[in-house]
Amino acid sequence: MKSFSFLRGWLGRAALTLGLLASGFAARAQGQKPVVPAMPEVALDSVRAVPQAVDISGWLLLDKDIQLELGGAVQNLYNFKFDKSDKQFLSLRRRYPQHPMAYFLLGLSTWWRMMPNNVTDTRYDQRLLAYLDTAQTKAETLYKADSHNYEACFFLSAAYGMEARLHAERHNWRKATVASRRALIYLEKSKEANRLSSEFLFGEGLFNYYAVWIAEEYKWLRPVLFFFPKGDKARGLAQLRQVGQTAFYTGTEANFFLVTILNSDRENKPADAYVLARQLATQFPDNSRFQLDYAKLAFKLGKFEDSEAASLAVLRKYAAGQVGYGPYVGRAATYILGYLMQYKYRDMAQAKDYYQRCMAYSEQAGMAKQGYYIFAEAGLARLALHDSDPATARRYYRAVLEQSDNGEDSYLEARDWLRKHPQ
Repeated sequence: MKSFSFLRGWLGRAALTLGLLASGFAARAQGQKPVVPAMPEVALDSVRAVPQAVDISGWLLLDKDIQLELGGAVQNLYNFKFDKSDKQFLSLRRRYPQHPMAYFLLGLSTWWRMMPNNVTDTRYDQRLLAYLDTAQTKAETLYKADSHNYEACFFLSAAYGMEARLHAERHNWRKATVASRRALIYLEKSKEANRLSSEFLFGEGLFNYYAVWIAEEYKWLRPVLFFFPKGDKARGLAQLRQVGQTAFYTGTEANFFLVTILNSDRENKPADAYVLARQLATQFPDNSRFQLDYAKLAFKLGKFEDSEAASLAVLRKYAAGQVGYGPYVGRAATYILGYLMQYKYRDMAQAKDYYQRCMAYSEQAGMAKQGYYIFAEAGLARLALHDSDPATARRYYRAVLEQSDNGEDSYLEARDWLRKHPQ
């Protein structure tokens, strides 16, 4: 069971990157460019030249007036003001009913409605698939009319990539595989437009990084990866960096992926990830995912004042019923605050309250007996020992031992204490 859930989790994240544009097309608000940590310089000019016959008239993706018009909508989308952003996307659809862009943006808005619950919320599945299907149909029509319409290829790759990720999150591997393959086909075609705009580099950057990452982490998948194009991890990071710095639409999404990549065990650059996470959290203060990433990275780096402030803000917005703030984000915030109360402020009563709330939120989010739930149990065991209550400590440590994996710090702590205090 453990190995199956591990495989399922990997497919829900990495396999979709082979389908590309897993979270797909994204946008960045007007204003100051995000601060991006330095990465190795890699030449990005080895793509095929764009055919001179390409006619980019009618390409909304490169239209500066459209970018100016949608800047506020994009800010609202990433700031979880979905009603406001959707009004502008619907206006774009009325004016360009045969173009895929508005349908994809509405799909993206739907996707981010699901993100605060780690994409486990299935209420929006049919709406998302309907928007993606329409975007694919509109883009396919444009591509059939002009095989050099690389904007159409961009939207086809993005839409199929997002569809692949949704199907994989729902464990429908056959549909995820089909959509992934289609995403890759159109990604390859759209690469000819890389010189036109850094928007087109986003998908290639994701693929270049994750294709190598998957091969390194999961050697048993190499026979499968033989049938995919080869990746280039350093090049992929450089491409994502360029997108994050220069792209209007895909810049925010590139930086969001970079936060995850840089904070991974493979890259192990949490300080660099923190810089980007802080930028995203500042730029989009009501995006619960960005706020949570920032709070967790600050906590990991020992920046406790920053982590505490961000965690308290998350809980205030949760209490106020703000869009995007629920038990999933509440569980991490309460654990962080419980830890700080226990070890920084030595307020054991507050620490106990936060740990108990963390367990309650975890249960509400469908994440009991894992992750922060187990961490909170271990914290409550330590508090029980502080209160000279070994019976309660034993109860919590036994739960930790049953629920955590061998070798984890919480497991080892519980095992060692129980061995020394069998009764």
